[in-house]
Amino acid sequence: MNPMDRDEWLAARFEEQRGRLRAVAFRMLGSQAEAEDAVQNSWLRLSGADTSEVENLAGWLTTVVARECLKMLRSRRVRREESLDDTEPPAGNPDADDPEAAILLADSLGPALMVVLDTLAPAERLAFVLHDIFAVPFDEIAAILERSPVATRQLASRARRRVQGATPPRQVDPARQRRVVDAFLAALRRGDFDALVAVLDPDVLLRDDSSGLPGGAAAMRGAQAVGAYALRYKRGTRFARAALVDGAPGLVVRVPGRLIGALGFTLDGDKIIVIDMISDRGHLRHVEVAADD
Repeated sequence: MNPMDRDEWLAARFEEQRGRLRAVAFRMLGSQAEAEDAVQNSWLRLSGADTSEVENLAGWLTTVVARECLKMLRSRRVRREESLDDTEPPAGNPDADDPEAAILLADSLGPALMVVLDTLAPAERLAFVLHDIFAVPFDEIAAILERSPVATRQLASRARRRVQGATPPRQVDPARQRRVVDAFLAALRRGDFDALVAVLDPDVLLRDDSSGLPGGAAAMRGAQAVGAYALRYKRGTRFARAALVDGAPGLVVRVPGRLIGALGFTLDGDKIIVIDMISDRGHLRHVEVAADD
C-alpha cells in the first residue's frame, strides 16, 4: 500500500472509531473540550505510527486515547494541587462485542456519575471507566497503567465502591434549572458577589479550557474563589444568553455572527456544583448549543 493510500485508509478507519473514542475520553475527563483534545492527539499518534502489525486497530486506539486521558488527568490534579493545595453505578458490564451499547450506557449515566468520578484518583478513574463502562479487559488496562492485572482489578473495585456509596445530585426540572442559570447571570451582570456565591455550591468546581486560571491551572474549587473569578467576566455578560450546552443548562456568549464562549453547568438542587468554561475556538466548534426556552 503506497503512503497516500495508507493515509486515506487510516483516516477512514479513525473516523469509524471517532464517536466511541470521544465517548471514552469524555467519561475519562468529564469535559467535551478535553475529550476532543485527547481524540485529536490519538489521531496524531496514529498518523505517525507504524501500524502494520496492529491486528486490532480499535483496541489500539482505545489504548492510545486512554493513555492521553491518564496523562491529562494527572496533569490536571498536579495543577489543581499546586494552585489550591487540595484536591448509580452501571448495573453490569456492556457486551464487549457491542461498543454502541457501551456508549449508550455511558451516556445514560449523566452528570451525577461525572461528579463522583471527579473525586477518584486518575488510575482509579481509568480502571473503572474502561472496565465497568466500556468492558475493556483488566489485562489491557493493566498495560496502560503499568500495573499488574490484580492491582488494576483492585483499583476498579475501590472506585466502584466509592461510586456505589456516593449520593447522586438531586434531579431538578428544566424550569428550576433555568431559574438557577438566570440567577447566576443576573448576579454576574450586577456584579453582586454575594448573590453569585448564593447559587454556587460551597465546593463548586470550575474547569477552564483556556488555562487562564491563576497559576495556569485547569481547575478551581470553592464558591468564594469561583465567584471572584467569574466577576472578571462581568463586562461580557451583555452578550450572554441562557442556553443548553451539550444538553446541559448553561450560558453562551455571542457577538454578531460568532460564538465566543460557553458555560456548561451541573446542578444539584438550586446550587451549581460544576462549571465548564469553554472559550478555545477549536473546542467551541464541537460544542452543541440549543435554545433554552
